[in-house]
Amino acid sequence: MPLANALIAELELEGKSTLRMLERLPLDKLDWTPHPKSMPLGRLAWHVVSIPSLAVKLVADGKFDLKNGGPQPMPENPEFVETFRRNLSAIQSLLAGMDDDALKAPFVISRNGDVLNETRKIIFIRSVLMNHSYHHRGQLSVYLRLLDVPLPAIYGTSADEGM
Repeated sequence: MPLANALIAELELEGKSTLRMLERLPLDKLDWTPHPKSMPLGRLAWHVVSIPSLAVKLVADGKFDLKNGGPQPMPENPEFVETFRRNLSAIQSLLAGMDDDALKAPFVISRNGDVLNETRKIIFIRSVLMNHSYHHRGQLSVYLRLLDVPLPAIYGTSADEGM
């Protein structure tokens, strides 16, 4: 099986869980934050939504300069669910067009042009796109719990859903 197929299948599976989480966002609480050092709920959710679209650009470029990092600007009236669906579809389409050699191609992480790390695109996709997304989805679940929003099941069941 091509490497891309496994990535696409995981994105499909995990994307469903992320969508269920985004569908429960209390849109009247997007400015809420659990702590002064924490991102507001809306900014965190938009970050989760934006990661796949950022990955499309970076994977296509084969490089990421940290000086260009930072959060994607959130529109005034964000469409969290629909934008995530589009972004997820875009990264899946990009991956579908990549063979194993393309996924094993070099990926360079730099700061102000100084190379910090050279890895493979597949490693970048796993760590920055996938693992990074799951990390922030977990944060989002904590925010929702603190706001007393019933959580969807992600892996197995949740205290709010028996299935």
